[in-house]
Amino acid sequence: MKTPFQILTAVAVASAATASFAAYPEKAITIVVPFAAGGPTDKVARDLAEVLRKNLNNQTVLIENVGGAGGTLGAAKVAKANPDGYTFLLHHIGMATAPALYRNLPYKVLDDFEYLGMVNDVPMTLIGRPSLPANTYPELVKWLEANRGKINLANAGLGAASHLCGLLFQQSLKIDMTTVPYKGTAPAMTDILGSQVDIMCDQTTNTSGQIEAGKVKAYAVTTLQPLSTPALSRLPTLDSQGLKGFNVSIWHGLYAPKGTPKAVVDQVNAALRNALKDPEFIKRQEALGAVVVTDGRLSPVEHKKFVEAEIAKWGPAIKAAGQYAD
Repeated sequence: MKTPFQILTAVAVASAATASFAAYPEKAITIVVPFAAGGPTDKVARDLAEVLRKNLNNQTVLIENVGGAGGTLGAAKVAKANPDGYTFLLHHIGMATAPALYRNLPYKVLDDFEYLGMVNDVPMTLIGRPSLPANTYPELVKWLEANRGKINLANAGLGAASHLCGLLFQQSLKIDMTTVPYKGTAPAMTDILGSQVDIMCDQTTNTSGQIEAGKVKAYAVTTLQPLSTPALSRLPTLDSQGLKGFNVSIWHGLYAPKGTPKAVVDQVNAALRNALKDPEFIKRQEALGAVVVTDGRLSPVEHKKFVEAEIAKWGPAIKAAGQYAD
C-alpha cells in the first residue's frame, strides 16, 4: 500500500505533466519529409504545416527534407527521435511497402511509430509518350500485346509511387515490360515527353499539368471511381476497362516516434482534424488532384489498421516480382 507521501508525490508529478502538455507546443515543431524538396510529398507537407500551425498555438512548423533510400532514411530518423512531441514524419504509401522492398529496414513500421492520422489520397494516372500510336486504353492494350518484349515502363525509382503502380499494372495485364528507373519523377517525365520511354503510371500531382496541356497521352485513372477534376474527368478507370478491382492511390499520413505522450498524440490529432477542414488547404489539394481524408482513417487506430492492410496488399506483389533493395 502506498504511503500518503507517495500518493501526494504521484499526484504532483501527474499534475505537472498535465500542466506541461497543456502549454504544448512551446517551441517550433519539425515535420520530416523523407524526400527531396519540391516533390509531391514535400508540397503536401508544406501546405499542411501552414494549417497545422494555426491549430497548434500558432507555433512555427518547420519542414526538414531527409531524402534517400526510398524514404527510409527520413523515416528512420523520426523513429529514433526524441518522443517529445516536436518531431513528426509525413510519409506516403512507402510506409507500407518498405517492409517488403528493403531487406534491412532500420525500423519497424508497426512498432516504432505513433500513428496520428491520414491526410489525403492521391489518385494515379496511366500515361504514354506523345508519339504512342494508341489513343485510348483499349488501343493501348492491343499495342502492348503486339509489342511484348519491346515496352519500356518508366518509374521514379525503386519504391516510388510510379514503380509500385507500374508493378501492379504489369502483373494485372500479365505482360512483362522493361522497367526503366529514374532518380525522381522529373527525369522520368522528361523522357516520356521526349518519347524515350513508352508509358508510366504516376500521381496526378505529377501528371495533371502535362495531361491538361496535351503533352502526353492519357489513358486511365487508377481509382475505382472517375475523378472530378476538369483535366481528368474524361479518363476511364482501369477497373471499368477490364482490370477489375484495380485500385491504387498514393496516400499520406502523419507519424510521431513511439512513446510520444498520449496527451500530445491526442492534441496533434485534434489539430490535424481541424487542419483538414481548412477551405484553403482543401482547395490546394484539389488543385493537385488529391482528396483530403474525411473518413475513419483520421483516427490513430484506424490509420494504423489501414497501413497494416496496405502492408498485406503490397507485400505479396513486391515479393512476387522479386524487386528488393538492400
